Amino acid sequence: MTTLVVGPFNRVEGDLEVHLDVAEGAVVAARVNAPLYRGFERMLEGRDPRDALTITPRICGICSISQSVAAARALGAATGLVPAPAGERVAALIHAVENAADHLTHFNLFFMPDFARPVYAGRSWHARAVARFTAMEGSAQREAVAARAGLMHILGLLAGKWPHTLAVQPGGVTRAPGAADRVRILATLRSFRRHLEGTLFGAPLEEFVALGTGAALLGWSRGDAGLFLEIAADLGLATLGRGTGRYLSFGAYPLPEGPAFAAGVWQEGAARPLDPRLIREDLSHSWMLGEAAHPSEGRTVPDEEMRAAAYSWCKAPRLDGQPMETGALARQVMAGHALARDLAREGGVLARVGARLLELARTQILMERLADGIDPSARFMVAMGRMPEEGEGAGLVEAARGALGHWLRLRGGVIDRYQIVAPTTWNFSPRDGAGVPGPLEAALAGAPVLPGETTPIAVQHVVRSFDPCMVCTVH
Repeated sequence: MTTLVVGPFNRVEGDLEVHLDVAEGAVVAARVNAPLYRGFERMLEGRDPRDALTITPRICGICSISQSVAAARALGAATGLVPAPAGERVAALIHAVENAADHLTHFNLFFMPDFARPVYAGRSWHARAVARFTAMEGSAQREAVAARAGLMHILGLLAGKWPHTLAVQPGGVTRAPGAADRVRILATLRSFRRHLEGTLFGAPLEEFVALGTGAALLGWSRGDAGLFLEIAADLGLATLGRGTGRYLSFGAYPLPEGPAFAAGVWQEGAARPLDPRLIREDLSHSWMLGEAAHPSEGRTVPDEEMRAAAYSWCKAPRLDGQPMETGALARQVMAGHALARDLAREGGVLARVGARLLELARTQILMERLADGIDPSARFMVAMGRMPEEGEGAGLVEAARGALGHWLRLRGGVIDRYQIVAPTTWNFSPRDGAGVPGPLEAALAGAPVLPGETTPIAVQHVVRSFDPCMVCTVH
C-alpha cells in the first residue's frame, strides 16, 4: 500500500488536502484535511448581535448571501421577529439568484474543465470539451460568465451590492422594489433563461425538469448538458464517487407558505422529518478542544498543540450519529423530484452534477414566479426594535453547496456564542469517534488511480462533484 497526499487543489475556494491510501490501483481509504483555520465564530463573541449581519457574509465571497440569510434568520429567531411576507419572498429571490449563479459557475468553470485535460485525448468528445471548457479560453466559459454577470444585475437592484450585502435583515429586506424594478427583474430573468435554454440545456427548461429517471437523463443529448452526459456515460461517472445514500436538507428558500424545496432527511431510500436537535459536532479527529456537542452548546477552541490523533481543523457534524451528504442532490431528493430520487440510488458524480443542473432549471422557474409576484404596494420590512438581553435562535438555510446553519445565543445584550456549520463542514468532515469517515472520505474509497498519477483525475472528479468551499468550512 502507498500513500498519496493530493493538494492544494486548483479551482477550489480555499485550501484542501487529501491523504489517500492506495492499493492495487484504487483508493482504499481517504483522510480529508481542511488546513485553514479562520476564527469567525470567535470574532463574534461579545459583539452586538447585529454585527453578525455584517461579519458573517465575509466568511465567503461566493455564498455571501447564504451567510446573510442564515444570520438574519438566527437573529430573527432569537428576537422573536417574523419577517414581512413580501420581504421574505424578495429575500428568497435574492438568495436564489446567488445560488443559480453558483450552479452555473460550478458547471462551467470548476467542474467541466477537467475533461479538457490531455489525459482524455483520443476520446470521441475530447475536442469538443477542449473547445468549450478549456480554462480561460473555452467558449462555454465566456458565455456563462456573461450570462452570470447579467443575472447578477438583479442583486444590484435588490441587494445594493454583491457580495456582502446588508439588504437581508431579520424583518425582511431594506429595498422596496417598485413597478419598474419588477419589469427590469423579469426582463433580466428572461435573458438568463435564453442562455440556459440556448446554451446549457439546448431546449426549454421544462423539458429537462420533466425527466424522471437516470436513464432518461443519460439520453439527453442537447446543449452543454448533453456533452456532460455523453462524457458521464463514457467514463462511468454514475458509479464513481458513490455516497452512502444519506441526505440532509434544511429546506431552501423559506416563504410564508413554507420552503420552496422541502426540508428533511433521506435514508435507506425513505424520507423522514428533520430534527435539528439531533445534530452533534464530533471533535475526535479535529484540531479542536472540547466534547461532542450540539452547535447551540458548542465552542470553537483551537487545539494549538495539534494532537496526532487529529488531521483537520474541520469538525465532524453528525445527525443522530450519522454523517450526512448535503447539496443540490439532497435538496431535490427531499423536494420529491423523481429524477433526483432515481439518481440518489447511485449517488455518484453523475448524480451530484446532474442534480445541480436539475436544480438550476427549477430555480430559474422559481425565480420567475417570485419576481412575477412582487407587489410594489406591499410592506417589505418589519422594524427590529429593541434588542433583548437574552435569547437564542438558529438560522437553517440552503446554500448552493448544501445545508448551512447558524446558531446564536445572546447573554447580557451581546453575542455569548455563535456557531456555524457549513455545507462543506458536513461533506468534507473527518472521521468521528467511531472511526466513521465523512461523506467525501467515503465517496473516494474505490476511486481508480492510474499508474504514475500523483493527482488522480478520478479523485478530482469526485472532489469537484461536491464543489468544496473550504473557506466556509472552518471558522
